[in-house]
Amino acid sequence: MTIALPRTTIPVTKTIDDGFVERRTLRRLGLRKAVPAARLLGVLLVVAAWAAGSLLELIDPRKLSAPWTVLQTGWELLVDGPLLANLGVSLQRVLIGMVVGVLIGTTLAVIAGLSRWGESLIDGPVQIKRAIPTLGLIPLMILWLGIGEEFKLVLITLGVVVHMYIQTHASLTTIDQKLVELSEVQGVSRAEFIRSVVLPGSLPGFFLGLRMSVTSAWLVLIVVETVNAIDGLGKMMSNAQNYGQADVILVGLVVYAIFGLASDSAIRLVERRVLSWRRTIAG
Repeated sequence: MTIALPRTTIPVTKTIDDGFVERRTLRRLGLRKAVPAARLLGVLLVVAAWAAGSLLELIDPRKLSAPWTVLQTGWELLVDGPLLANLGVSLQRVLIGMVVGVLIGTTLAVIAGLSRWGESLIDGPVQIKRAIPTLGLIPLMILWLGIGEEFKLVLITLGVVVHMYIQTHASLTTIDQKLVELSEVQGVSRAEFIRSVVLPGSLPGFFLGLRMSVTSAWLVLIVVETVNAIDGLGKMMSNAQNYGQADVILVGLVVYAIFGLASDSAIRLVERRVLSWRRTIAG
């Protein structure tokens, strides 16, 4: 038996001269249709200000290279090979950390959200980890795992686990009480209730955790790759710092920004398709 999640709309009424009331449904605030690539508007304004400052010589090129210099350097690194090689290593680390972290974080959230014993055993340790910054564990992870690949992957995974657990667990434990009562009245089994109500109801939190996890993964990556690494974008930027190559550092930052934004946009796209039943002001 499948229980459909409630779908509500907020009616707005307007009185007409003849006494009848016209009813219309609220659409999203602001524009009715999303403007393509509207999220890039702020980025373009920042780049324009950066270019204007460089052109007018208001910015020291030794500290902040001009946009055209960064593009030229990026093209040279791309053609010569270092950029692609380091990018491939960084993407592999993020992908492994994300996959493992999402699996562990979601599993822990489901166990804690559906079982009192599970919550008693799991929630406390996760909340303690949440209070400890992931990057603050670097000295301890190096002591335990050395400076090899394992230490980097473990730190990325830990950052992902916390975000996935917090958001998914919050969604699991805040299911609408009306749905619970409806399921009890219809005599729905516990297994069917979890499959048809609880898990679909937790998807918004799952996707929110996924978006936060992607940001966390890239943030941890850029730091761990500067700690005695031999490859990766972070290592490339660290070497550039030693030689005062601001343009190379900016190339690395731009690549991080592009892939971070692309990852978030991809998750948002999937979220809109999967949660097409869920109408929100931002939808």
